[in-house]
Parts: sequence; C-alpha cells; structure tokens
Amino acid sequence: MFRRKLSALDYHNPAGFNCRDETEFRNFIVWLEDQKIRHYKIEDRGNLRNIHSDEWPKSFEKYMKDVNCPFKIQERQETVDWLLGLAVRLEYGDNADKYKDSTPDGAKNADNTAKNAEPLVNLDVNNPDFKAGVMALANLLQIQRHDDYLVMLKAIRILVQERLTQDAIAKASQSKEGLPVALEKHILGFDTGDAVINEAAQILRLLHIEELRELQTKINEAIVAVQAIIADPKTDHRLGKVGR
Repeated sequence: MFRRKLSALDYHNPAGFNCRDETEFRNFIVWLEDQKIRHYKIEDRGNLRNIHSDEWPKSFEKYMKDVNCPFKIQERQETVDWLLGLAVRLEYGDNADKYKDSTPDGAKNADNTAKNAEPLVNLDVNNPDFKAGVMALANLLQIQRHDDYLVMLKAIRILVQERLTQDAIAKASQSKEGLPVALEKHILGFDTGDAVINEAAQILRLLHIEELRELQTKINEAIVAVQAIIADPKTDHRLGKVGR
C-alpha cells in the first residue's frame, strides 16, 4: 500500500513495512520526522524518539496535531499515508532542481524508442554548428559534398556502418597473403630491349590493374551508398529535405 512512497523516500524496507507492528510503526515515525519531515527542532524530538515510553501515543497525537494531520490516531493506515504524502512533498521542495526536469520511465522509454527509430528526424539542419560538423566529417571521410546536409549525414552513417565498425576494421586489419604471379604469362605488349626493364614494366602494369580494381570497388560502394539514400522512402532528394 505504501511501497511506492516509501521507495521514493529511500526507506530501508519499503516492501516489508508493516504499520500494524507497534515497534516498527514507532521507529518509522521517528525516522520520518528525523529524516524527511523535520517539523520539530532536534531538541524537541525527545518525546517522539522515546518509543518505549507509555506516553508515546500522547506524544504522537500531539505531533499529528502540530503537523495538521486530519486523521485520528486510531486511523493508522490513513495517518501513515498522509504523513508519507507530506514527506514526499517536502522532499520534492528540498530537491526541486533535481526533480523538475525528471520524466517518468515510461515516457523516457517511449521517447527513446521514437528517437532510435529515426535518429535524424529531430535534427535542426539549419543550425550552423550542425552544418559545420557534417562538413568536417565529410571532408575527413572524403565523402562527396551535397547541398542537403542531412543527405550527407546519412551517407556518413552508411560509410561508418559498413567500413568503420569493429568487425569491418578487424577484417581490414587481417593480413592478406599474396598469390604468386607468373610474369611470363602476362604479355607486356611492347619490348624495351632489356629483359630486366621488361619485367619491371610487367610488375608495374599488374600493380596498376590492382589499383584500378580497388578504385572500381570504391566506386561500387559509393553507388550502393547513394542508392540506399535515394531509396529511403522518407528522403526526397529532389526537395532536399526529409519527411513528407
């Protein structure tokens, strides 16, 4: 019944609190006054702290009147609930700056889910800092400039996902063993008159072919990245904006 309020107040046993247990109840009232409500000055709390005294019920009844509790001492559950409510209000007042911007967990989860679903929707694309950051990343990653900074950011994201993830870096770092090449099987197409120079020319030609293959691979990757952006149903590349 009181679990949520007790948890909010950091009570040591919110789930097992039993207000019908006289000793536990009296200790709880002392804790509540000492730690949360603090209606009395410290020197005036002696009677309330003396939980083994036969006069304690009278001291507690006086305390209820002093804090303007509307219930009678016999209405224990109602009294406890009211005192907990008072303590929560006072706790909030003491820590207003801490709690004023807090959001319920359910709302936080829903908001996080929405943001994770499309992390680029709520960006202010006209913010100068945003534009500068995107341009710096694009230059660093050698990505083609585009008039729509959001499109550039999506291209950056695709590149990072495909080339800069831990798996991609690990795979790229793996040493590759070259295959033996029989130069005599590759026709040079001309003769320099020197066998050594001919062999060097064959090696240079093979290296150039390998560079062309790597270039073609990068071109293909760029085409795939652009197609992924254009194929996004939320991206209208003609209008230069995202969303309907």
